This record gives sequence, structure tokens and C-alpha cells, in this order.
Amino acid sequence: MEFFVGRSSEIERLRSMVRRSARGTLGVGFVTGERGIGKSSLAAFARRVAEQDVAEAGSAAVGCHVYLGGVADVPEMLRRIFHRLLNESVDKPWHRQLTNFLGNRIQRAGLFGVTLDLNLTRSDLETLARDFVPAMRNLLRSLPKPKRTIFLVLDDINGLAASEAFANWLKSSVDEFATSAPEAGLCIVVVGLEERRRELLAGQPSLARVFDVVDIAPWSDDEVADFYHQYFRRGRASISDEDIGILVRYTGGLPVLAHELGDAVWRTARTSRISGSEVIEGIVVAAEVIGSKLLEPRILKALQSERYRAILRQIADGPRMHFRRSRILARLDAGEKRSLDNFLRRMRDLGAIEADPEVRGGYRFPNRLHALYFYMESQRHSRRRTLS
Repeated sequence: MEFFVGRSSEIERLRSMVRRSARGTLGVGFVTGERGIGKSSLAAFARRVAEQDVAEAGSAAVGCHVYLGGVADVPEMLRRIFHRLLNESVDKPWHRQLTNFLGNRIQRAGLFGVTLDLNLTRSDLETLARDFVPAMRNLLRSLPKPKRTIFLVLDDINGLAASEAFANWLKSSVDEFATSAPEAGLCIVVVGLEERRRELLAGQPSLARVFDVVDIAPWSDDEVADFYHQYFRRGRASISDEDIGILVRYTGGLPVLAHELGDAVWRTARTSRISGSEVIEGIVVAAEVIGSKLLEPRILKALQSERYRAILRQIADGPRMHFRRSRILARLDAGEKRSLDNFLRRMRDLGAIEADPEVRGGYRFPNRLHALYFYMESQRHSRRRTLS
């Protein structure tokens, strides 16, 4: 539960969305926020809570979290959705209804235990895309009474966001669902960056009125400190407020970094009394883990150059989101100065930085995760330096 410090209002909004859908409507939410903010984890948690809510109210709820990485069209998206629904239903009371609904299109597969797969042709999927609302109505009617709700989380929509066909399919599904009999409900929550939402609106501007946007903000410093206090207290460890403050500075309000930093400090701690040097060592360890797990591989590869890393260390002498070329140039040696413009161009091409339109010769990090990684990486080079 530490992951959801300060997230009660966002969770409640998603729960309310599902409750409204249970009354026979199609609710469509969009969970957004910067990378590392915990969008997917929050949506998954809200799904579990919503399922419990609906069950406690005497209704039946079907939840499904679908990752759509690499999916670029609606038919393939629907294949993923029904494949996930089928396999998540195996130990659920509504498994029989779903298998009856899918009929003879189910086959068994898998090397490690039984996995259910769907034998759906491209033609089947295109028909399902056209008749999505009637198909979902039929599925909902087959679920246990008195009320039935399906909660779909559509995550990692990078390949779909620029698809006008997907945007139009989503809008037409909302319209069709709204005009059909309100005997059961469907709630779709899309998870993605704000850029993905803007791409969808470019393809279908009317979606602006459809989406119930849940924008997840970074944690405040107090919320980050609360997370770490809970985190270490649960392990019966003691840590000073000063060292908590150091971790807060490096976390930058991103829950994913809070967990990585907390785990790294645990791995370096030798006793339950965590010292300042162990906190610094944990930050150094976390930088390598965060780079390999969360940074775009091409950015990580570009930073293998020692000269580029030297420039990075001058940029990242504090957890800032902006910097000036002139300020960095003044701090470099002759060889590094010759490489600076190539470094800036390379990082800009990879999306790690962008020109700051408000400052001449200025740059900014469009992604807080990159800024904080650069900052932690600078500490790997000077691990004995005292943090100030």
C-alpha cells in the first residue's frame, strides 16, 4: 500500500467511474501522468478495489488489465482483450459463461501449465470490431445477475494512440453503448502519457468530452517522506530524518524511483540502523538498476562514452529540470567542450532533453525520470562526495 501514498482521490475517482458504469453506462477514463508516476500500478489497484466494491454490492464484476505493447490496430487489440479475459476467468465463477460465449474458438496451449488461446481469424476480429457493442452486451447478459459490469484497463497504447481508426472505434462504441438498453455496464480505462491522449484527440476531437481524465501528479516532498517512513518502519529499520531528506531529493516525487531507491538501500544496509553512508551507497546502486530497467536503451548506450558521461556530470550536479549550454560549457575541459554540441544533439534526438523555448541557449528535461537518472549517475562517479 505504500505505493499509493497520496493517491486516495485518484482511486476514488476510478471506483466511482466503475460504480456509474454498473448502472448500465459505458464509462471511459484516461489515467495519465509522467513516466514513473505509477499509472499502471494505480489502474491495476483500482481494478481490484472496484471488483471488490461491485461484489460486495451483490453484483458481478469482470476485470481485465490488458497490455497493448506492439498493437497497432483494433482487431489485434480485441484479440488481446479476449485472450486476457479468457485466461483470467479460469478460476472465476464466470468462466463457464465466457467459454460458452466464445464457443469452439478456444484451444489449449502452453508448456508450463494450461493456457487457453483463441482461434480467431482476421475476419472474425474485424467482425468483432464492427459489432463490439452487441458482442459485449451479449457477454454481459451471460454473466451472473443481478447486475453485471466489465472493467477493462487498456495499457501501453503507444501503437494505437496515433491510429484514427482506434480513436473513431472508441468514440462510436461510446455512442452506440449510450443508445442501447442499459441492462449492464462497461468501463474502459486507458492508461498512457499525456502525449498519447493528445494524439487520440487529434484523430477524434470528440473524445475530449468522453474521457474522464485522472491526472496523477508527482508526490510532494512530504508524501515521499511519508512513503520512506512507512517503508522502513515496516522492516523495523531506523533511519534519520536527514537521510530521509536525501532520499526525498533523489526521488523527485516519482513512486517508481522511491521503490528502487528503498530496495537499493535495503540491499546495502548491514544492520537495521541505516547510516548515511549506506543511503549514499544505495543511491549509487539504484542508479545502475534504474538505468537498465527504466531508461530507453538507446539513451543508455549513448551514455557509455566517458566524455559524454563527463558532460552529463556537469549538467546533473543537482536535481534540476533546466540547464543552459553556456553554463555547462564554462565547466568543461577542452576535449569535452568540443563534444558538447554533439552530446546535446544526440540527447535531443533521443528525446532525453529538448530545447527550452523560453531561454536562449537553454535546455530542459521533458521527462523527470531522465533528469533524476542523470543526477544519480553523477553520484556513481563521485560516490565518496558528501551530499549537500
